[in-house]
Amino acid sequence: MFQVRIHGRGGQGVVTAAEMLSVAAFYDGLYAQAFPSFGSERTGAPVVSYCRIDQRPIRIREPITHPDAIIVQDPTVLPLPGVVSDLALHAHVIINSSRSLAELVAQTWAAAVTTQTIDVLPAGEIAREHVGRPLPNAALLGAFAGLTGQVSLDGVEHAIREAFTGAVAEANVAAARAAHAYVASMRGASRVAAG
Repeated sequence: MFQVRIHGRGGQGVVTAAEMLSVAAFYDGLYAQAFPSFGSERTGAPVVSYCRIDQRPIRIREPITHPDAIIVQDPTVLPLPGVVSDLALHAHVIINSSRSLAELVAQTWAAAVTTQTIDVLPAGEIAREHVGRPLPNAALLGAFAGLTGQVSLDGVEHAIREAFTGAVAEANVAAARAAHAYVASMRGASRVAAG
């Protein structure tokens, strides 16, 4: 089972991202489960959502405490308790930021990251270019597909088109494709193994 935790702030599409990731997994012929966790239901408050992906039916229902990947939609949540702690061995950390990886890992939160691989991409900027707004969820799912191989880019595109319609769907598909291409081209330069 591959477990994903998505962190961000209210209004950024954190819950939608988990739902789209589960739909992408279903499209790829896998089992999936997505659900949110709210601390305070207001715009800008920290929000966490979860997604599990497996080749067999998923029976557990509790929050994910040791994820195989985290997707961070807003880097301002990185210092918050529980965001980067208790990650599974060799977990993927995917961060939306226009700051350099060196700048990010120099911050105190990075001390809690031990054996994981960190990938940084400007998903908000990619979204602004394609969608017209800095909503990074579709772009980050495209990057997730490229970095982990847990879902296909086709699956992500299908999920986006199921969540949105018309020009909004196609703009988000373009953002996912651009982020997927970005992580493929930056594979060596955009990541670091911590620890």
